[in-house]
Amino acid sequence: MRRSSHAVTLDDNALPDSPTVATAPSAVWIKRGTPQFMRVTLALFSAGLATFALLYCVQPILPVLSAQFGVSPAESSISLSVATGLMALGLLVTGPLSDAIGRKNVMVTALMLAALCTLISATMNSWQGILLMRALTGLSLSGVAAVGMTYLSEEIHPSVIAFSMGLYISGNSIGGMSGRLLSGVLTDFFSWRVAIAAIGCCALASALMFWRILPPSRHFRPASLRPRSLMINFRLHWRDAGLPLLFAEGFLLMGAFVTLFNYIGYRLLGAPYHLSQAIVGLLSVVYLTGSWSSPKAGALTTRLGRGPVLLGATALMLTGLLITALSAVWWIFLGMMLFTAGFFAAHSVASGWIGPRARRAKGQASSLYLFSYYVGSSVAGTLGGLFWHRFGWTGITAFISALLLLALLVGWRLQQKKL
Repeated sequence: MRRSSHAVTLDDNALPDSPTVATAPSAVWIKRGTPQFMRVTLALFSAGLATFALLYCVQPILPVLSAQFGVSPAESSISLSVATGLMALGLLVTGPLSDAIGRKNVMVTALMLAALCTLISATMNSWQGILLMRALTGLSLSGVAAVGMTYLSEEIHPSVIAFSMGLYISGNSIGGMSGRLLSGVLTDFFSWRVAIAAIGCCALASALMFWRILPPSRHFRPASLRPRSLMINFRLHWRDAGLPLLFAEGFLLMGAFVTLFNYIGYRLLGAPYHLSQAIVGLLSVVYLTGSWSSPKAGALTTRLGRGPVLLGATALMLTGLLITALSAVWWIFLGMMLFTAGFFAAHSVASGWIGPRARRAKGQASSLYLFSYYVGSSVAGTLGGLFWHRFGWTGITAFISALLLLALLVGWRLQQKKL
């Protein structure tokens, strides 16, 4: 492919000859401050909001599901783990699929299917039926998560990719907050079925808006779906100096984050706090710190570099976690705020690192990062139940601390390699 003399490189570390990103005059990139940038920002913000609302709406009502279906806390957490686990597996397919057939169609179809599966789950009367619908919801959402990141890395001007990625992640944080907040409050006043159905309806409306306003891709170039090509790109990603470390970082960060929020409800609903389900749901407002910290982290990377910001954000998570070990509710709330702000900042940096780092098949690279990310959610989120059952919040604190110390080690290796 002949390169334009006006080509713009994504990053000093991005290698040439990527089949999914076309070189083009700078006027073709979507720049900050333009109407198209606003449309992209609003569309992907709403998609991220709907995705995380659908994915995590069951988290604050895990104790309610335990009582309703007679299952243990660890078994109840499977309603979240099965969604994130199937989402992780789906990412291995939907990322390469979007490399072949395009970004927008995959995302629209996936979001609509996830909303419909959530609406159906509100009608289920058996625990097995709930788990089946949650699995299908997670599988559907795999078509949004990685593809959104890839769309941004292809269409947004390189100088504002980090900022734009931060805005996208802030939509994720507000979605996580909205899903938890609505499900917690509506369950307390009505029922968990009403809560889940309301979130499904909101997600369906978001999907329709996303379809109407997202601009079509300009830089997308179809890649082959042949197994041989997929395996070549897969090996290329794992042989890269930085991508495997970023995949590990996603596993550890998300595992720590989901574990804390899976079991904080059990702690606050029980003795000595005995908070109501609505109050526990309202604690999800801590996600607003993530909507601030993720774009802030994206902006800081242009001044300080990705490595230092990633390490600082992970250290903030660890600080917040240790504060939650204190007994006063307001200390716990403060700790949750710091922990959440640190998580979304760290995730914003790590996920924004994937696109510039990948040599080719950027959709597949983003899928592998998010595969690791959601496997961390499923594995650590379920294992955390064993620590909660045996050791209470002290066990949860020790388990998450171990994950975050490993994340700091991985971040230090990324910084040492100066990627």
